[in-house]
Amino acid sequence: MTVTQCRVDPIVDVLAAADDLAADARGRAVETNELRAVPADLMARIKAAGLCQLLLPASLGGLEVDPFTVVTAVERLSEADGSAGWTTLIGNSTLFFAWLDPDVARDMLGGDTAFASTSVFAPLGRAVPTSRDTLALSGRWPFNSGCDHAEWNQVGFFVMDGDRPRVRADGKPDWRFAFFPAGLATRHDTWHALGLRGTASHDLEVDRLELPASHTAGCMFDAPRHDGPLWRLPAFALLNMLIVGFPLGVARRALDEFAALAPTKRRGSSTTTVSEDGYAQYEIGRCEAAVRSARSFVLDTIGDAWNSAVAGDTLTDADVAELYVAGQQVMRAAIEAVDVCFMLAGSGAVYDHHPLQRCFRDVHTARQHIAFNPDGFKSFARSRFE
Repeated sequence: MTVTQCRVDPIVDVLAAADDLAADARGRAVETNELRAVPADLMARIKAAGLCQLLLPASLGGLEVDPFTVVTAVERLSEADGSAGWTTLIGNSTLFFAWLDPDVARDMLGGDTAFASTSVFAPLGRAVPTSRDTLALSGRWPFNSGCDHAEWNQVGFFVMDGDRPRVRADGKPDWRFAFFPAGLATRHDTWHALGLRGTASHDLEVDRLELPASHTAGCMFDAPRHDGPLWRLPAFALLNMLIVGFPLGVARRALDEFAALAPTKRRGSSTTTVSEDGYAQYEIGRCEAAVRSARSFVLDTIGDAWNSAVAGDTLTDADVAELYVAGQQVMRAAIEAVDVCFMLAGSGAVYDHHPLQRCFRDVHTARQHIAFNPDGFKSFARSRFE
Protein backbone atom coordinates (compact mmCIF):
# COMPACT_ATOMS: atom_id res chain seq x y z
CA MET A 1 0.00 0.00 0.00
CA THR A 2 1.29 3.46 -0.92
CA VAL A 3 -0.08 6.70 0.49
CA THR A 4 0.23 9.82 -1.67
CA GLN A 5 -0.03 12.74 0.69
CA CYS A 6 2.13 15.69 1.68
CA ARG A 7 1.16 18.49 4.00
CA VAL A 8 3.39 21.49 4.56
CA ASP A 9 2.28 23.51 7.56
CA PRO A 10 3.07 27.24 7.60
CA ILE A 11 6.76 27.72 8.28
CA VAL A 12 6.03 30.44 10.78
CA ASP A 13 4.21 28.01 13.10
CA VAL A 14 7.13 25.57 13.30
CA LEU A 15 9.77 28.26 13.59
CA ALA A 16 7.78 30.25 16.14
CA ALA A 17 7.58 27.12 18.29
CA ALA A 18 11.32 26.53 17.82
CA ASP A 19 12.10 30.10 18.87
CA ASP A 20 9.92 29.83 21.97
CA LEU A 21 11.48 26.54 23.03
CA ALA A 22 14.98 27.76 22.19
CA ALA A 23 14.61 30.59 24.69
CA ASP A 24 13.85 28.06 27.44
CA ALA A 25 16.63 25.69 26.30
CA ARG A 26 19.19 28.52 26.41
CA GLY A 27 18.28 29.42 29.98
CA ARG A 28 18.42 25.79 31.10
CA ALA A 29 21.59 24.66 29.33
CA VAL A 30 23.54 24.19 32.56
CA GLU A 31 20.66 22.17 34.05
CA THR A 32 20.54 20.03 30.90
CA ASN A 33 24.24 19.26 31.16
CA GLU A 34 24.00 18.43 34.85
CA LEU A 35 21.00 16.14 34.31
CA ARG A 36 22.77 14.55 31.32
CA ALA A 37 19.41 14.83 29.54
CA VAL A 38 17.05 17.55 28.38
CA PRO A 39 14.70 18.30 31.33
CA ALA A 40 11.57 16.18 31.04
CA ASP A 41 9.15 19.11 30.96
CA LEU A 42 11.12 20.86 28.20
CA MET A 43 11.31 17.69 26.11
CA ALA A 44 7.56 17.17 26.56
CA ARG A 45 6.97 20.66 25.15
CA ILE A 46 9.30 19.99 22.22
CA LYS A 47 7.35 16.86 21.34
CA ALA A 48 3.96 18.52 21.89
CA ALA A 49 4.96 21.30 19.46
CA GLY A 50 5.60 18.69 16.77
CA LEU A 51 9.34 19.36 16.66
CA CYS A 52 10.12 15.63 16.72
CA GLN A 53 7.65 14.94 13.92
CA LEU A 54 8.97 17.39 11.32
CA LEU A 55 9.60 14.66 8.73
CA LEU A 56 7.00 12.13 9.88
CA PRO A 57 4.41 11.50 7.13
CA ALA A 58 1.28 13.60 7.50
CA SER A 59 -0.83 10.46 7.12
CA LEU A 60 0.75 9.23 10.38
CA GLY A 61 0.10 12.50 12.20
CA GLY A 62 3.38 14.20 11.36
CA LEU A 63 4.05 17.68 10.04
CA GLU A 64 5.91 16.56 6.89
CA VAL A 65 7.48 19.98 6.36
CA ASP A 66 10.00 21.04 3.75
CA PRO A 67 13.77 20.64 4.36
CA PHE A 68 14.40 24.39 4.78
CA THR A 69 12.06 24.48 7.77
CA VAL A 70 13.80 21.45 9.27
CA VAL A 71 17.28 22.96 8.91
CA THR A 72 16.19 26.28 10.41
CA ALA A 73 14.31 24.76 13.35
CA VAL A 74 17.26 22.52 14.29
CA GLU A 75 19.66 25.43 13.79
CA ARG A 76 17.76 27.68 16.20
CA LEU A 77 17.47 25.04 18.92
CA SER A 78 21.14 24.11 18.54
CA GLU A 79 22.18 27.75 18.80
CA ALA A 80 20.34 27.91 22.11
CA ASP A 81 21.85 24.68 23.45
CA GLY A 82 23.66 21.94 21.57
CA SER A 83 22.18 19.14 23.66
CA ALA A 84 18.62 20.35 23.13
CA GLY A 85 19.20 20.72 19.40
CA TRP A 86 20.83 17.30 19.08
CA THR A 87 18.15 15.52 21.12
CA THR A 88 15.46 17.12 18.98
CA LEU A 89 17.06 16.26 15.65
CA ILE A 90 17.66 12.64 16.67
CA GLY A 91 14.09 12.54 17.99
CA ASN A 92 13.06 13.20 14.38
CA SER A 93 14.14 9.66 13.53
CA THR A 94 10.36 9.31 13.47
CA LEU A 95 10.85 9.98 9.74
CA PHE A 96 11.86 6.34 9.26
CA PHE A 97 8.31 5.19 10.01
CA ALA A 98 7.75 6.13 6.35
CA TRP A 99 9.58 2.90 5.42
CA LEU A 100 6.97 0.74 7.17
CA ASP A 101 3.68 -0.33 5.66
CA PRO A 102 1.35 2.61 6.38
CA ASP A 103 -1.33 0.44 7.98
CA VAL A 104 1.25 -1.27 10.18
CA ALA A 105 2.78 2.08 11.19
CA ARG A 106 -0.62 3.55 12.07
CA ASP A 107 -1.41 0.53 14.20
CA MET A 108 1.97 0.75 15.96
CA LEU A 109 1.62 4.45 16.75
CA GLY A 110 -2.01 4.25 17.81
CA GLY A 111 -2.72 7.87 16.94
CA ASP A 112 0.11 9.28 19.05
CA THR A 113 1.32 12.54 17.49
CA ALA A 114 3.66 13.76 20.24
CA PHE A 115 6.49 11.26 20.37
CA ALA A 116 10.20 10.92 19.68
CA SER A 117 12.36 8.05 18.51
CA THR A 118 15.99 7.08 18.88
CA SER A 119 17.95 5.75 15.93
CA VAL A 120 21.22 3.84 15.59
CA PHE A 121 22.13 2.97 12.01
CA ALA A 122 25.02 0.63 12.72
CA PRO A 123 23.97 -3.03 12.28
CA LEU A 124 25.23 -4.09 15.70
CA GLY A 125 22.33 -6.47 16.26
CA ARG A 126 21.66 -9.95 14.99
CA ALA A 127 18.20 -11.38 14.30
CA VAL A 128 17.24 -15.00 13.77
CA PRO A 129 13.95 -15.90 12.05
CA THR A 130 11.74 -17.85 14.45
CA SER A 131 8.91 -18.21 11.95
CA ARG A 132 8.00 -16.83 8.56
CA ASP A 133 6.82 -13.54 10.10
CA THR A 134 8.82 -13.21 13.32
CA LEU A 135 12.41 -12.43 14.24
CA ALA A 136 14.31 -12.81 17.50
CA LEU A 137 16.60 -9.78 17.88
CA SER A 138 19.68 -9.55 20.09
CA GLY A 139 22.34 -6.86 20.38
CA ARG A 140 23.67 -3.83 22.18
CA TRP A 141 23.74 -0.38 20.63
CA PRO A 142 25.58 2.72 21.94
CA PHE A 143 24.69 6.38 21.27
CA ASN A 144 20.90 6.20 21.61
CA SER A 145 20.50 9.96 21.96
CA GLY A 146 17.37 11.03 23.78
CA CYS A 147 16.54 7.50 24.90
CA ASP A 148 15.34 8.75 28.29
CA HIS A 149 12.48 10.61 26.58
CA ALA A 150 11.85 8.53 23.45
CA GLU A 151 8.68 6.50 22.99
CA TRP A 152 10.25 4.36 20.24
CA ASN A 153 13.66 2.83 19.58
CA GLN A 154 15.14 2.12 16.16
CA VAL A 155 18.25 -0.03 15.90
CA GLY A 156 20.25 -1.52 13.05
CA PHE A 157 20.72 -5.26 12.65
CA PHE A 158 21.47 -8.05 10.20
CA VAL A 159 19.06 -10.90 9.59
CA MET A 160 21.29 -13.93 9.97
CA ASP A 161 21.66 -17.03 7.85
CA GLY A 162 23.70 -19.25 10.13
CA ASP A 163 26.76 -17.32 11.21
CA ARG A 164 26.57 -14.81 8.32
CA PRO A 165 24.16 -12.06 7.30
CA ARG A 166 21.43 -13.25 4.98
CA VAL A 167 21.81 -12.02 1.40
CA ARG A 168 18.91 -10.19 -0.25
CA ALA A 169 17.71 -10.86 -3.79
CA ASP A 170 19.70 -7.82 -4.96
CA GLY A 171 22.91 -9.27 -3.51
CA LYS A 172 23.09 -6.87 -0.56
CA PRO A 173 23.22 -7.99 3.08
CA ASP A 174 19.85 -8.03 4.82
CA TRP A 175 20.52 -4.89 6.90
CA ARG A 176 17.39 -3.54 8.54
CA PHE A 177 16.03 -1.21 11.20
CA ALA A 178 13.97 -2.70 14.02
CA PHE A 179 11.21 -0.53 15.50
CA PHE A 180 10.07 -1.33 19.04
CA PRO A 181 8.56 0.58 21.96
CA ALA A 182 10.87 2.12 24.51
CA GLY A 183 11.01 0.05 27.66
CA LEU A 184 11.58 -3.25 25.89
CA ALA A 185 15.33 -2.73 25.93
CA THR A 186 17.71 -2.66 28.88
CA ARG A 187 19.21 0.82 29.32
CA HIS A 188 22.87 0.93 30.35
CA ASP A 189 23.96 4.24 31.89
CA THR A 190 27.04 4.89 29.76
CA TRP A 191 26.77 8.52 28.66
CA HIS A 192 29.73 10.24 30.35
CA ALA A 193 31.18 12.02 27.34
CA LEU A 194 33.21 14.98 26.15
CA GLY A 195 30.29 16.89 24.68
CA LEU A 196 26.55 16.73 24.05
CA ARG A 197 26.45 15.83 27.72
CA GLY A 198 22.74 16.53 28.02
CA THR A 199 21.60 14.08 25.34
CA ALA A 200 21.16 10.87 27.38
CA SER A 201 22.97 8.94 24.62
CA HIS A 202 23.08 5.69 26.58
CA ASP A 203 23.48 2.08 25.44
CA LEU A 204 20.40 -0.06 24.79
CA GLU A 205 20.40 -3.86 24.77
CA VAL A 206 17.92 -6.59 23.91
CA ASP A 207 18.23 -10.35 24.14
CA ARG A 208 16.06 -12.42 21.79
CA LEU A 209 13.37 -9.78 21.57
CA GLU A 210 10.52 -11.22 19.47
CA LEU A 211 9.47 -8.81 16.73
CA PRO A 212 7.06 -9.10 13.81
CA ALA A 213 9.02 -8.85 10.57
CA SER A 214 6.58 -6.09 9.56
CA HIS A 215 8.09 -3.95 12.36
CA THR A 216 11.42 -3.91 10.52
CA ALA A 217 12.48 -2.11 7.35
CA GLY A 218 15.45 -1.97 5.01
CA CYS A 219 15.82 1.81 5.18
CA MET A 220 19.33 1.73 3.73
CA PHE A 221 18.33 -0.02 0.50
CA ASP A 222 14.56 0.06 0.01
CA ALA A 223 12.23 2.87 -0.99
CA PRO A 224 9.82 4.37 1.56
CA ARG A 225 6.24 3.10 1.58
CA HIS A 226 4.84 6.63 1.36
CA ASP A 227 4.89 8.96 -1.63
CA GLY A 228 5.51 12.67 -1.89
CA PRO A 229 8.56 14.94 -2.34
CA LEU A 230 10.26 13.96 0.91
CA TRP A 231 10.07 10.27 0.12
CA ARG A 232 11.78 10.71 -3.24
CA LEU A 233 14.95 11.60 -1.34
CA PRO A 234 17.34 8.81 -0.20
CA ALA A 235 17.48 8.04 3.50
CA PHE A 236 20.98 9.45 3.91
CA ALA A 237 19.97 12.63 2.06
CA LEU A 238 17.14 13.12 4.54
CA LEU A 239 19.56 12.49 7.41
CA ASN A 240 21.91 15.11 5.97
CA MET A 241 19.12 17.68 5.78
CA LEU A 242 18.09 16.89 9.33
CA ILE A 243 21.55 17.17 10.87
CA VAL A 244 23.25 20.14 9.13
CA GLY A 245 21.34 22.67 11.22
CA PHE A 246 23.24 21.50 14.29
CA PRO A 247 26.77 22.70 13.40
CA LEU A 248 25.30 25.87 11.91
CA GLY A 249 23.53 26.66 15.17
CA VAL A 250 26.51 25.88 17.40
CA ALA A 251 28.85 27.95 15.22
CA ARG A 252 26.44 30.88 15.29
CA ARG A 253 26.26 30.70 19.10
CA ALA A 254 30.05 30.67 19.40
CA LEU A 255 30.53 33.64 17.07
CA ASP A 256 27.82 35.64 18.83
CA GLU A 257 29.20 34.81 22.29
CA PHE A 258 32.65 35.97 21.23
CA ALA A 259 31.27 39.17 19.67
CA ALA A 260 29.59 39.98 22.99
CA LEU A 261 32.74 39.18 24.98
CA ALA A 262 35.40 40.88 22.82
CA PRO A 263 34.68 44.58 23.57
CA THR A 264 35.47 44.11 27.28
CA LYS A 265 37.92 41.19 27.19
CA ARG A 266 41.64 41.91 27.74
CA ARG A 267 44.30 39.23 27.45
CA GLY A 268 46.99 39.29 30.17
CA SER A 269 48.52 42.74 30.65
CA SER A 270 47.22 44.12 27.36
CA THR A 271 45.81 47.65 27.49
CA THR A 272 43.54 47.00 24.52
CA THR A 273 40.52 44.77 24.25
CA VAL A 274 40.34 41.68 22.11
CA SER A 275 37.94 43.51 19.81
CA GLU A 276 40.73 45.98 19.00
CA ASP A 277 43.28 43.29 18.19
CA GLY A 278 43.97 43.03 14.47
CA TYR A 279 44.64 39.31 14.57
CA ALA A 280 41.32 38.65 16.34
CA GLN A 281 39.48 40.85 13.86
CA TYR A 282 40.96 38.95 10.94
CA GLU A 283 40.25 35.51 12.37
CA ILE A 284 36.65 36.29 13.32
CA GLY A 285 35.97 37.93 9.96
CA ARG A 286 37.37 34.90 8.18
CA CYS A 287 35.30 32.49 10.27
CA GLU A 288 32.10 34.50 9.80
CA ALA A 289 32.63 34.41 6.05
CA ALA A 290 33.30 30.67 6.09
CA VAL A 291 30.23 29.80 8.18
CA ARG A 292 27.90 32.01 6.18
CA SER A 293 29.30 30.69 2.90
CA ALA A 294 28.87 27.09 4.06
CA ARG A 295 25.30 27.85 5.10
CA SER A 296 24.50 29.31 1.68
CA PHE A 297 26.16 26.34 -0.03
CA VAL A 298 24.21 23.73 1.87
CA LEU A 299 20.89 25.55 1.49
CA ASP A 300 21.47 25.97 -2.25
CA THR A 301 22.26 22.27 -2.55
CA ILE A 302 19.23 21.28 -0.50
CA GLY A 303 17.14 23.62 -2.62
CA ASP A 304 18.26 21.90 -5.82
CA ALA A 305 17.48 18.48 -4.34
CA TRP A 306 14.09 19.65 -3.08
CA ASN A 307 13.16 21.16 -6.46
CA SER A 308 14.02 17.85 -8.11
CA ALA A 309 11.93 15.92 -5.60
CA VAL A 310 8.94 18.24 -5.98
CA ALA A 311 9.17 17.85 -9.76
CA GLY A 312 9.00 14.08 -9.31
CA ASP A 313 12.60 13.45 -10.31
CA THR A 314 14.97 10.97 -8.70
CA LEU A 315 18.24 12.30 -7.34
CA THR A 316 21.33 11.11 -9.17
CA ASP A 317 24.41 9.83 -7.37
CA ALA A 318 26.07 13.15 -8.20
CA ASP A 319 23.17 15.05 -6.58
CA VAL A 320 23.52 13.00 -3.41
CA ALA A 321 27.31 13.48 -3.40
CA GLU A 322 26.79 17.24 -3.56
CA LEU A 323 24.53 17.09 -0.49
CA TYR A 324 27.24 15.17 1.35
CA VAL A 325 30.04 17.57 0.46
CA ALA A 326 27.92 20.58 1.44
CA GLY A 327 27.26 19.00 4.83
CA GLN A 328 30.95 18.29 5.25
CA GLN A 329 31.80 21.91 4.49
CA VAL A 330 29.28 23.11 7.09
CA MET A 331 30.90 21.00 9.79
CA ARG A 332 34.41 21.99 8.71
CA ALA A 333 33.53 25.72 8.88
CA ALA A 334 31.70 25.29 12.18
CA ILE A 335 34.58 23.52 13.89
CA GLU A 336 37.07 26.14 12.79
CA ALA A 337 34.82 28.98 13.93
CA VAL A 338 34.22 27.40 17.34
CA ASP A 339 37.92 26.61 17.81
CA VAL A 340 38.94 30.18 16.95
CA CYS A 341 36.36 31.70 19.29
CA PHE A 342 37.37 29.36 22.10
CA MET A 343 41.05 30.15 21.64
CA LEU A 344 40.63 33.91 21.43
CA ALA A 345 38.32 34.01 24.46
CA GLY A 346 41.19 33.06 26.77
CA SER A 347 41.25 31.11 29.99
CA GLY A 348 37.76 32.06 31.11
CA ALA A 349 36.28 29.83 28.43
CA VAL A 350 37.70 26.62 29.94
CA TYR A 351 35.06 26.37 32.67
CA ASP A 352 32.17 23.94 32.25
CA HIS A 353 29.57 26.65 32.69
CA HIS A 354 30.95 28.83 29.88
CA PRO A 355 28.88 28.73 26.65
CA LEU A 356 32.02 28.68 24.49
CA GLN A 357 33.26 25.60 26.27
CA ARG A 358 29.94 23.87 25.63
CA CYS A 359 30.10 24.87 21.95
CA PHE A 360 33.64 23.49 21.72
CA ARG A 361 32.73 20.17 23.35
CA ASP A 362 29.45 19.77 21.49
CA VAL A 363 30.67 20.44 17.97
CA HIS A 364 33.70 18.16 18.34
CA THR A 365 31.53 15.37 19.71
CA ALA A 366 28.98 15.75 16.91
CA ARG A 367 31.84 15.62 14.41
CA GLN A 368 32.20 11.91 15.24
CA HIS A 369 28.75 11.10 13.82
CA ILE A 370 28.76 9.04 10.63
CA ALA A 371 26.85 11.80 8.81
CA PHE A 372 30.02 13.92 8.99
CA ASN A 373 32.35 11.19 7.76
CA PRO A 374 34.99 12.98 5.64
CA ASP A 375 34.41 10.42 2.89
CA GLY A 376 31.80 12.92 1.73
CA PHE A 377 34.59 14.97 0.18
CA LYS A 378 35.94 11.90 -1.61
CA SER A 379 32.56 10.77 -2.94
CA PHE A 380 31.94 14.25 -4.34
CA ALA A 381 35.34 14.31 -6.05
CA ARG A 382 34.73 10.86 -7.55
CA SER A 383 31.41 12.06 -8.96
CA ARG A 384 33.18 14.98 -10.61
CA PHE A 385 35.78 12.68 -12.19
CA GLU A 386 33.21 10.47 -13.88
